[in-house]
Amino acid sequence: TFANNLFHPMASVSVKLGNQVPIITASGLGKQYLVPGWRLGWIVFSNNKAIQAVKKGAQRLAQVVLGASHLAQVAIPAVLDPPSEEDRACVASWKDELLSIIEDQSNLLCILINQCYGLEVIPAQGAMYAMVKIHVDKFDDTIVDDLTFMKLLLVEENVVVLPGRAFGLEISAEINISCHVFRVVFCAPENIIKIACERIRSFCLRHKEN
Repeated sequence: TFANNLFHPMASVSVKLGNQVPIITASGLGKQYLVPGWRLGWIVFSNNKAIQAVKKGAQRLAQVVLGASHLAQVAIPAVLDPPSEEDRACVASWKDELLSIIEDQSNLLCILINQCYGLEVIPAQGAMYAMVKIHVDKFDDTIVDDLTFMKLLLVEENVVVLPGRAFGLEISAEINISCHVFRVVFCAPENIIKIACERIRSFCLRHKEN
């Protein structure tokens, strides 16, 4: 996590509350160790008695779906439980350096996006992406929601962002709340982040409401 934010595993929270809710935790090597192509991960079932059927179903799926290579699987124990103190120190140092780089890039993105007309960034607390709120009332008639913003940005500036509706964040007629947002990652080098943000800034000014 970034700055003073603390991560609280849901399983630990459940234990403190008396194991009233079963927890399924999914994780993997892809983002933690920057090997997205490996698609190698694991699932941990807490309070198994309440979700035995779910666990058995997951085990059956794991047996019929084409899995990762043996070489990739062998890497899991080595990175999760390094064999020596020297290896542990090396992995810990690498993680600290990676976290520092990602946090710096997150801060850079937040500064640059907040300089864009009509946008308001929601800072990340530990993720590799940030959510950005679009104040659609500040733009011309061509931008009416997150989807039109995303499409025009791609066509005009060749910058790809993910509209909030991909995560279920859109207008809710039931509670009369309009939430137009997009997700943007900041894993790219700083020079790429600066170029992308400058294109977004130019795009926003071009579509500024007159």
